[in-house]
Order: sequence, then structure tokens, then C-alpha cells
Amino acid sequence: MAENANFDKLVSTLTLEERQNLLTKLKGQSTMSNEPLYLEEEQFMPLFDIETQYVKLPWYNRLWYYIISIFKSKTPLKIFEDHQVYLLGSKAEERSPGMYDFQKGLLLAAFCRSMEKLREAARFFYPALDISVNRDRGAFFAFLGSLEMPNVHRQLQNETDPLKIIDKYPELSETELRQIAFKAMEIALGEITEEQRQAMYFNARSLNCLKELSSFLFDRIIMAYSNKPGAGGEVCSASLVRELLISLNNILVSLKATPPMPLLESLFVFTLQEKIGEQDFDIVRETRALLAKAENALTVIRDFNRRITLTWIIRCCTRDMSYSPKVISGGEEWFVVYRDYWKNQIESVFRKYMQERRHRELLNTFRYFLKGTNLKILEHTQSELDPDGMPVKGAFALSFLLTFYSAVFMTEINKYLRPILLDGDFNEKDSRAEFAESYNNLIKLEDDIKKLEWEISPSGDFGKRYQQARSEMSSLPVKRRKIQIVLEDVSEEASKIIERTRDASTRMAKILNGILGREARGRYYSLANLSKVAGRDSQFIGGLEETVNQFRKTIKILEDIDAIEYGR
Repeated sequence: MAENANFDKLVSTLTLEERQNLLTKLKGQSTMSNEPLYLEEEQFMPLFDIETQYVKLPWYNRLWYYIISIFKSKTPLKIFEDHQVYLLGSKAEERSPGMYDFQKGLLLAAFCRSMEKLREAARFFYPALDISVNRDRGAFFAFLGSLEMPNVHRQLQNETDPLKIIDKYPELSETELRQIAFKAMEIALGEITEEQRQAMYFNARSLNCLKELSSFLFDRIIMAYSNKPGAGGEVCSASLVRELLISLNNILVSLKATPPMPLLESLFVFTLQEKIGEQDFDIVRETRALLAKAENALTVIRDFNRRITLTWIIRCCTRDMSYSPKVISGGEEWFVVYRDYWKNQIESVFRKYMQERRHRELLNTFRYFLKGTNLKILEHTQSELDPDGMPVKGAFALSFLLTFYSAVFMTEINKYLRPILLDGDFNEKDSRAEFAESYNNLIKLEDDIKKLEWEISPSGDFGKRYQQARSEMSSLPVKRRKIQIVLEDVSEEASKIIERTRDASTRMAKILNGILGREARGRYYSLANLSKVAGRDSQFIGGLEETVNQFRKTIKILEDIDAIEYGR
């Protein structure tokens, strides 16, 4: 499965022990602070409801506001509210000088510069989040789980291994073996402790908050700035971007703690996974460099929260002293994602195992059908002998057909078809044309396969395009897409050859059955001179019957190969 490909690569490259050792090294070399990213602001200015607070005032204070209201043509409550907003705005300007003009309700140029720095810091995490959460969410949680819950990870890997289960219960059916594997999975998941569950939940929450922050629409706030006469530079009306400020504040208050080291390590290992195995690649050095950049980014976020009283600015902007940021949801789904990943992984492993078993059984069938001839593997395609070859869908079927052509068709089948082609007198003209077309598609089968074989060689068109796409220095998604396009083109050509052969074999079996009088349209396909074509060969009719069986067997084998290649 595509979802599992990255995790499978990481598992095969980095064992559980290596991952734990890597984490230990990074912890020992990291200077990342565990200081909170966000401090509660209520300790400086507690929230309250204006009406409730006004009612609690001493009578002389309320009298004072009543007297003032007479001169200002405002209600005493409104006067009290203006005073509270003034006090909070003054404190906001005192704590965050140059950021906000509360009397005019304007965000100043220094706030815009701070927003730009926060945007760059947040977007540093986006590539790693995109590779892990957006593309391989389940695989990422499985990798993270291997660090946070190593005992559960070992159990899930070992107790659900089909080879180990089959060794223990060789007499059970495939369905029963799968049931044992899934029961073992549930037992392993039941071993997750509350401490591990909380650690994974905290990781998932941190991940979600980082994702929300890295994709936040900072540019909408920045682009809302403009020069206003007498404002002393670029300013922005706080009320104009009020909803965006509220959304940002909710994210920042939710990302209170520094993301844990296992989470950051997992993020960056996913980012670096394509380089694993390259010459001179040092995963510790590369990950440490990314952790250093992450520390700088987190410092910017922490500094923004310390210097800018965003909650106070929003209270002044909305004139709502009871406003308080809301913690965003997220992270609760980690267990469902984790469980579904392992469920799909077990299913995938069993499917692969059963495909390999069917493959072995099919090879045994080949040996009998192909008269003991070894399978001719299509050159330049991926195989055990050439793991770096082109992974062409249909290559297995073409290898079979190439061997079938020399071992069966030319040595046995053709000696019965060729006389019919040369001397057969069909009762219907169209039936002769149908026979000739089918025969022609079969006789040129080897040439068609050899032509494709040359096309995928380093000198051929497909081979050149494939190598060029693999060596291109473009971004990974673009590179993958170009490689995929080449493989799709090759697979399409392979499919055409296979389908022509399948169709020709199907029609030939029908025609021969008609000649033998065993087809509903026997008259249409019958030969007027069958005895002449058979000549003195007393076994000719029996040979035709065997040829029909061979064509049917060929069609069945192609169907079995399809089932293996397409996972059916």
C-alpha cells in the first residue's frame, strides 16, 4: 500500500533499537528548552463580565459614574465599560509598546513585523507536517508509537507476523490465520498503559496545533495593513482582522507546551527519509540541524506570546472583557488512526504473503505447463536478479508468455495451427479472417515482447525517459510523478500485448472447438477439408483437442497472474 511505503522503508532501514539510540543521541546533543510557549495572561488582568462587575461596585462609585453619564450623554454602564477598556488598553500598550493603539483601535507596524516573523517560524514546520501527517498519517503515528510505546510496537510486529503464525499453526486456513493475527493485534493494543496513551494524545495534540499554526492565514492580516495619514506608518484596523486574531489566539493558547522530542524527531526523520541510504548521509547530523532550526522557530513563537498581549488586544477590540481564547480540539483520533494503520498493515502483510504463496504455486504450474523450461524473465524489469529494474505492471505475465511462445506455442501448438492456416477451407469467409488475425497476433508475440524489452532498455525510449526522470533534480513530488508517467506508459504497452494474446487465445480456442464440432457455432467455424488438412496424421484431431486445452490453460494462468499483480 502507498500509505505504508514510507513506514516500511523506515522500518527496514532503522530498527526499533536504532530509533531509540537515535533519540538518546539527539536528546544528549539538543539544547532545546522545555519552557512553556504560552503563559496565561489572566494573572495580569482577570476576565469579567461588565454588567456583573458594575453591579458589585460600591454605591459611591456607581453614583460617580451616574454623574459623569449626565455630562457625556452615555449610560453609567457604558462609562464604566469605557473606563475598563481604557485601563486594559493602557496595560496592553505598556506591556507591548509600539504594537497597538487602543484609543484608535489600530495594530501598528511593529505588530506586522512580529506577525511576519511568526509566519516564517510557523511555516518552518509545514514541510515535515505535510510529509508525515498529510501523506502518511497512520504510518507516522506507527513510527511515533514505536518510540513512545516500544513494548506494544514489538508485540504488534512479532505476534501478527504471518510466517510465525503459520509455523505455529500450519494446519489452519487463511481465514483462521488472519483471525489469530487480528486477535493478537487487539491484545497488543490492550497493553497500552494510561501513561503511554496520554503521551500519544499529547503528541497528537501538539501535532495538530503545529499544523494549524503552520497553515494559518498570516498573509491576510499582513495584507490588511495600509498607510494612513497621521498614523506614523503602516497600520491596520484591529476590528478588520478581529476574527483572524481570535483564530490565531485560539491556536497559540492551545500550543502551550514545547512539542516533545520524540514527536519532533519523528517529524524530521520522515522529512529525511528519502536521503536514508545515500552516500555520506548522517541522519544524526541532519536531524540535529533540523532540531536546531525548530528550536529557533519555537523561540520566535514563545517570544511572540511573551511580547504581545493578544488576548488583551482582542478584548479591547471587541469591548468584551469576558473574552477568553478557546482551546482547539484535535489529537483525540490518534488511537483510531493508529489501530486502523496496524489493521491495514496486517491485512497488507497477509495479502502479500498469500500473493507470494500463489506466486510459488503458479511457478510450479509453469514448470509443468512449460515442459520444465525455466521462466524467461523480461529483461530490464524489476526482479530478484535485477532489483533496480523498472517495476512494470504486466512484466510477470510477459515473462510467462515469452517462455510459453518458445516452449509450447512454437514446438507444439503451431504444428496444428499452421496447416489450418495454409490449407484450411473454412465454410465461412469471415471465419478464415478471424483465424488468420488470431494466428497473426500469436505468431508475432515474441517480436512484440522483444520490441518492448528493447524499449525499456537503457537505449530505448522508455528506458531513457525512466533514467532521466530518476536522475532529475526536481522536487520529490514532481520527480515521482514523472517516473509514474513513464511506468504507466510502459504498463499500458505491456497490457496491450497481454490483451491481444488473451483475446487471440480465447478466439482460437473457440475456432478450434468449432472445427471439432464442439461449439454452438460449429458450422460457422467448420472446415470443409478437415480430413485433407489432417492428412495421414491419425493424432491430428487429438492434437487439436490438446491445443484447445493449452489455450484454456494459458488464459487461466494469465487470469491468475492478474489476480496476483492486482492483489485480488
